[in-house]
Amino acid sequence: MTTGASASRVVADSSGAYPDTQLLRIRDLVYDVAGIFHPDHNLVRFEECCRGRMQQVGSASLAGYFDCLAVNPSCQAELVNLLNDITVGETQFFRNQAQADAIRRVVLPRIAAGKADLPVHHLRIWSAGCCTGEEPYSLAIQLLEASTDPGPLQGWDFEIFGTDINERALSRARVGVYSQLSARHVSPLLREKYFTVADHNLAVAALLKPKVTFSRLNLLDDSRMTFMKSMDVILCCNVLIYFDMLSRQRVLQHFYNCLLPQGYFFVGAAESLFGLTEDFTLVHFPGATGYIKAPRRGLTRQLS
Repeated sequence: MTTGASASRVVADSSGAYPDTQLLRIRDLVYDVAGIFHPDHNLVRFEECCRGRMQQVGSASLAGYFDCLAVNPSCQAELVNLLNDITVGETQFFRNQAQADAIRRVVLPRIAAGKADLPVHHLRIWSAGCCTGEEPYSLAIQLLEASTDPGPLQGWDFEIFGTDINERALSRARVGVYSQLSARHVSPLLREKYFTVADHNLAVAALLKPKVTFSRLNLLDDSRMTFMKSMDVILCCNVLIYFDMLSRQRVLQHFYNCLLPQGYFFVGAAESLFGLTEDFTLVHFPGATGYIKAPRRGLTRQLS
């Protein structure tokens, strides 16, 4: 059974041809499993990924490949392989510097102040859709710096969780070796402190790795999402754009439930929650925006 966007009207592509019905069945299966939707007019790369996997598993037709995904005993493993291919992302360290500054200078000190009376000074941060790990490692660098410098976070402990649906990307994140280009926004001082040179690449230093836990997670897996509890900050940047409206709203409800009261939520610089939910309050920072889990809805506040 398909839902939401998967029931959309079939339209021709730019050449006037209609998509293969078997390709649409695979597209709809991916949507039902992971919430990732490919519209009828933009299926070229999706079909390339399917046909690439067909060669790997020895399937001669799209119909046969659908059976491989949905019927054969090995279907779950092949679904993971297909999702690995269609969710290839690109990221870098400190990709959104204004957002990173807002988290370190405003958000985390405010959270720490609100938890100052607790017997344990501990922060939990989740990077959802972390791809190859640059974002959670960037957060770990910020928190290690803040927890050792004089200031509101001195002496605080923290956990960072990086999740993604792409197991291949997570494997790279766990290895922690990156190109010089990926680390181009890392200052020379931080490079020397948190990386080592490895064959012209940069490897994450040993003191950084234990601070980040990576795991595969489908954001539409309701049972797994309920375990991501008691988060102070959640980042889900440039991920929701791959979901349709219903899937976005479903995932946002999970994020809301996973956040502690007064917890913060961040999306990509070009993304917004407008028209999706009223469960978060929009907050403006210098050069960036975020959202706070608050009892009030539909209001905007200014933080400097």
